[in-house]
Amino acid sequence: MAARQLTALWLLCGTAALCGAQEPRRLALTDPCTLRHTCSECLQTPACAWCAQPDFVTASNTSVQRCSREQAFHSGELSCAAEYLSTWANQVTVLRHLPLSSALPATTAADAIQIAPQHVRLALRVSEPQPVAVQFALAPNYPIDLYYLMDLSKSMEDDKDKLSTLGNLLAQEMRQLTSNFRLGFGSFVDKVVMPYVSTVPKNLEQPCTGCAAPYGYHNDLPLTRSTDLFATKVSSAKVSGNLDAPEGGFDAIMQAIVCKEEISWRSNARRLLVFSTDAGFHYAGDGKLGGVVKPHDGLCHLDAAGSYTHSELLDYPSVSHINQKVKENSINLIFAVTAEQRETYDELSRHIEASSAGTLSNDSSNVVQLVKEQYAAITSFVEMKDNSSEFVRIRYYSSCLGGGPPEERSRCDGLRIGQQVNFTASVE
Repeated sequence: MAARQLTALWLLCGTAALCGAQEPRRLALTDPCTLRHTCSECLQTPACAWCAQPDFVTASNTSVQRCSREQAFHSGELSCAAEYLSTWANQVTVLRHLPLSSALPATTAADAIQIAPQHVRLALRVSEPQPVAVQFALAPNYPIDLYYLMDLSKSMEDDKDKLSTLGNLLAQEMRQLTSNFRLGFGSFVDKVVMPYVSTVPKNLEQPCTGCAAPYGYHNDLPLTRSTDLFATKVSSAKVSGNLDAPEGGFDAIMQAIVCKEEISWRSNARRLLVFSTDAGFHYAGDGKLGGVVKPHDGLCHLDAAGSYTHSELLDYPSVSHINQKVKENSINLIFAVTAEQRETYDELSRHIEASSAGTLSNDSSNVVQLVKEQYAAITSFVEMKDNSSEFVRIRYYSSCLGGGPPEERSRCDGLRIGQQVNFTASVE
């Protein structure tokens, strides 16, 4: 009987000892501050504070645990002189906060502002989210740059003739949206090597009757306000010829995007790149057929005359490379293609951000309406995006135009000029 009682007592003491050993671990789980042994570690932990007082001891006077919950110091549970207590609070400094253009009585094109604030500096504690209020509203009279990139292979001849007469109409329609509109024009065929074009000497001079010599891409007209000059350049541009069905449009798209100075893209304008063709496209890897194996470097390679100099030196860009440059340069890419190519370019647009596809009539006579429709679709929503690194997480919350409590979302639809939507960016 005594032996059983002794055994029971030993088990009880053993259990008590085990519980005692687990107590610091349990406390650590409920109070993560107790695991922080340096000031830096302590202040990086939410709700923790550090006491640097030389004679600081805990309430039990058994050990010095300088990192503890900030509330414990403020409530008097722990005593630490104010000059020795280090705490942390997230810091938000608004460096630039100009009012939205929609809120002003009159706005010039130079100061069209659609998002506020414009510049904020954050100093944040690890794992402690900080809300930042962001307002957005479409600005009236916002500048628009539209660069028309056209396939000038022989099959597009009637489209070219029609486009030259539509330049003024296109500008007239776009100026209903903004008084600050510019129009540019570029053309492309394909790489001047076999098997894309015939390299027979006479065909290199004139691949078809009345045709110009084949070329990769040419910047025929940088962005300008002159619609008459646009009409002249389009009308005077000659079609050319090639052998295979796909064209070198990806080379042209890449140059039209990255050659910012040569195209004259403005930093404060909405940038529209309209890509017009009746054929498919070559992409990365196809250059091997012509002995062009060096991957595209994503740089601008235009000479003083506006011609692409690396057509036979660099492979075609990949879809992902085009997508990367579209995002980096804030380009809205519109594929204006014939009906038989629509499915192909619909699929392509799903892999390129901020792009869309529309059906071009046989002679491009509906290009003005197509651009208007695509522009309306582009400007009817706002989507918040960021280029934060893997060490920063940003979540967006908004009620959009419907009111009610904010939900986690980064996009709001159905916007009109002047309507303001509010977002909260939670930065962690």
